[in-house]
Amino acid sequence: MPDLIRIHPKDNVAVALHTVAAGTVFEGVTAQMEIPQGHKMALTALEEGQQVMKYGFSIGHATAAITPGQWVHTHNMATNLSGEMTYTYTPEIQPLEPMPAEHFLGYRRKDGKVGVRNEIWVIPTVGCVNDVAKALVKENQDLVQGTIEGLYTFTHPFGCSQTGEDHAQTRKLLAALTRHPNAAAVLVLSLGCENLTQEQFLAELGDYDSNRVKFLTCQQVEDEMEAGRKLLEECAAFAAQFQREKIPASELVIGMKCGGSDGLSGITANPVVGRFSDMLVAQGGATVLTEVPEMFGAEGFLMNRCINQQIFEKAVDMINGFKAYFIRHNEVVYDNPSPGNKQGGITTLEDKSCGCVQKGGAAPIVDVIGYGDAVTQKGLNMLYGPGNDLVSATALTAAGAHIILFTTGRGTPFGAPAPTMKLSTNTPLATKKALWIDFNAGTVADGDKTLEESARDLMDAVLAVASGRKTRAEERGFREISIFKDGVVL
Repeated sequence: MPDLIRIHPKDNVAVALHTVAAGTVFEGVTAQMEIPQGHKMALTALEEGQQVMKYGFSIGHATAAITPGQWVHTHNMATNLSGEMTYTYTPEIQPLEPMPAEHFLGYRRKDGKVGVRNEIWVIPTVGCVNDVAKALVKENQDLVQGTIEGLYTFTHPFGCSQTGEDHAQTRKLLAALTRHPNAAAVLVLSLGCENLTQEQFLAELGDYDSNRVKFLTCQQVEDEMEAGRKLLEECAAFAAQFQREKIPASELVIGMKCGGSDGLSGITANPVVGRFSDMLVAQGGATVLTEVPEMFGAEGFLMNRCINQQIFEKAVDMINGFKAYFIRHNEVVYDNPSPGNKQGGITTLEDKSCGCVQKGGAAPIVDVIGYGDAVTQKGLNMLYGPGNDLVSATALTAAGAHIILFTTGRGTPFGAPAPTMKLSTNTPLATKKALWIDFNAGTVADGDKTLEESARDLMDAVLAVASGRKTRAEERGFREISIFKDGVVL
């Protein structure tokens, strides 16, 4: 396989699949200098101001004259983006051909929902009880036996001293986690004087099974550890009744995001995830795409795939609403990518976004949902949320994702409450950080696998994780949440 790739016939740059030595010839163009892995080399002469094309789409403009074979990056190109945009709905919907049903071994809950894990979760409603929650988890690990697969808590600093939308978002997010089907049983832990009151939480939670969800207010008992133990024993007795059974893959909800991206993200791991998404949707399953700021500049790949005008308008409101959020805080809308992204070869936000949205595959977009809302539609969904890894992975979990596929070119060890599979964009990362990486999509760049073959392997890996195989993050006990906030702390 060559060391460079032209992704789309319209492109005037090629991407280095591996570090390219000066003098290397590709499509008749000689590299004038070493081109790092993931970075771009000009295939034609570009005048100052001319559009730089990648993925068949403009990812910015040349800020200086560029000759064929030159390295194209932040020193000689920049973004075209600024402010909000007006969008027109021009449907380009291509329904997927149905695929035969595949299966996994999961847990059928009393309400008919499905989980891929059979765990007990302790959900603090306020940061003041974080250490109590951690102590309860540490001191009651003996309850993890039989089909119970773990006892975990997800601490956070909020639940008090918040007002307005932030207070509502915290309440909504924690209630959504409490409903998550990977948790067979949940202990909701409160202090007693926080402004996220139990009455508010119950109103947010709605109908619930009192055998599955227990409540403890620490100020109301003499010994919260003793009282917590009794409630966790009740949770364990309820959770122990569930057994894995054969369940169609159509009942899976899979979250998709990327972090620590590099120049190969949009060539290997992200399109592999996109093809996986299409495979799952073609079986009747659901996938979720988030990271709204990393859709900026690549909306054209997504917007016209909305199934109708109503969903299109929801997508427009989501995109422009997030831009307004930036502007409201006097932040530059397109102040992205990160230093690590740039080191990996991503130059502009369009460059990053065009690679990011490859995770969405080709399926029609069936719904656009808000932060803390649950997926209700089978197919490809868009979710309101930031690009931040922990915040967006938490939002995906709250939306009901059973598993999160996290592509990365730089590597990261974190895990969300839902099993978080790390997919490397390149083989050196998969080799170096074997304790972090669950799946190597770098085989595509190596020429060992096609995108379709890698996606088939990924489907097999997802079904294995759904059936109980632990992710690397799970093996190390790495699980955490981060809640989106936008206002003051009192």
